[in-house]
Amino acid sequence: MFGTVSELGIDLGTCNTLIYIHGKGIVLDEPSVVALERGTKRVVAVGKDAKSMLWKTPENYIATRPLRDGVIADLDSCEKMMRYFISKVLPRYRFVKPRMVIGIPSCITEVERRAVEESALKAGAKDVIVINESLAASIGAGIPIWEPAGHMVCDIGGGTTEVSVISLGGMVKTNAIRVGGDEFNEAIVKKVKADHNLNIGEGMAEKIKIEIGNAVPDSSNMTMEVNGINSASGLPERVIIESDHVRKALQEPITQIIEEIKRTLSETPPELAADIAERGIVMTGGGSLLKGLAKLVTQETGVTAFVAENPLNCVALGAGQYPEYARKFDNSRRIYADLNG
Repeated sequence: MFGTVSELGIDLGTCNTLIYIHGKGIVLDEPSVVALERGTKRVVAVGKDAKSMLWKTPENYIATRPLRDGVIADLDSCEKMMRYFISKVLPRYRFVKPRMVIGIPSCITEVERRAVEESALKAGAKDVIVINESLAASIGAGIPIWEPAGHMVCDIGGGTTEVSVISLGGMVKTNAIRVGGDEFNEAIVKKVKADHNLNIGEGMAEKIKIEIGNAVPDSSNMTMEVNGINSASGLPERVIIESDHVRKALQEPITQIIEEIKRTLSETPPELAADIAERGIVMTGGGSLLKGLAKLVTQETGVTAFVAENPLNCVALGAGQYPEYARKFDNSRRIYADLNG
């Protein structure tokens, strides 16, 4: 039965996992990280506690991210992570197995899709429904996708970016690339090493991206003190990074995302493209929060782009609300069919 606490909407993200429960909202938002004991594979920590151990564990422990580029890279660790998260939000789930709706990238293979289903079932799910992330994001962003009109959503996650055109509750066109927030971080790591001969970790790169990252030139060229290891001496060193340098570092992955948006627009039927030109491009996911990115998309495409409210939560919200939306859509189609004989 829809709408019970045993119905979970899950955004199984490369960077973070979010869980939505009808009537309660987002009940979990934690890093998709698991810390294990080497050899025994015993779970030591999950989520926030495990993320604090990334790149800092002694030899007898390993902290890992079970997902990479939007897909499961380590099935066993993913199952353990999901089991832990489910038990955290549903303490009695062993007695009432939950139904799960999980948002997944459209670019994954059938084998990767089955891995998501298998991981969820092994973690204790009664039933599993997987839907495209951009469809879930559209619902979570409050887009009226059941209308006979075109809507475009660009969901930029940690491992993938998905651009979709949706009309009448269906995916008219979807393109996806394995470029997202992780690639932003990697680009910053490379740029800092190239410009300053300094090695920094993904955690520091992410901090730089959040604090001074930008997609368009800014009159206020912000700076940030960055700690790392000098690649020549091997000693700790501090340098000052400018936001202009960060913007240059991000040009390549940003260009890939914009080209994907342009390609999707060019492949959209004219009638729906006209709707999108009127309604704009809705941007969701953590990557959409990069300063100036929506402005750059607008400049490059000629179509107004704007960031959805609560972009980080859209996929989980939409996955949780999907069963109710699908039921209403089916009912409306039956009514229409009856009226038109």
